[in-house]
Amino acid sequence: MLESLKELVCKYNLYLPKFGLVTWTSGNVSARDPETNLVVIKPSGVMYDDLTPDKMVVVDMDGNIVEGNLKPSTDTLTHLYVYKHMPHINAVVHTHSNYATAFAALGQPIKVYLTAIADEFGCEIPCGPYAQIGGEDIGKVIVEYIGSSPAILLQNHGVFTIGKTVDEAVKAAVMVEDVAKTVFIAKMMGEPIEIPPEEVKRAHERYMTKYGQK
Repeated sequence: MLESLKELVCKYNLYLPKFGLVTWTSGNVSARDPETNLVVIKPSGVMYDDLTPDKMVVVDMDGNIVEGNLKPSTDTLTHLYVYKHMPHINAVVHTHSNYATAFAALGQPIKVYLTAIADEFGCEIPCGPYAQIGGEDIGKVIVEYIGSSPAILLQNHGVFTIGKTVDEAVKAAVMVEDVAKTVFIAKMMGEPIEIPPEEVKRAHERYMTKYGQK
């Protein structure tokens, strides 16, 4: 069942340690199949080196296991809440990447200090309030506070990113950490300069329509 999606989700879960976004067994990637509305997600507490497509867990929108011998991620209900309330989204990623999570610990958004933020996100990366882990509370914060950004920080917790595809969501997670590191360094040197909103909009539109093989 959903063999190609399980392979894809496994592949992109392995990108998290590759890009230094997770430690030990933390973090997760999930994807929703638009045809069946089933979700494939990383199993809970399994080392990344041990992940294989057959260890991915398939759940329905109520969190029931449809296929798989392992327990799904403890963040499953968060992912499912996002899918239920953002039907255009087909992938969710969660990490505790160091620099981005440092901003989350401060309860601070990452403002548009860099063209990379304007290009990739088109707005500041918001920080939502603290929410309890394990239920739908984090999902509610994501839906309420993420706005037009593909990424959000959760106060005292970490990072969640979303996308229409798994590639989009994981790329957003990689880019959040990249820009967070640069902004962190800039703040150690002085006060970074924000890019004006009209220039942020122009840069984002250019990037979304002209960058790459478009």
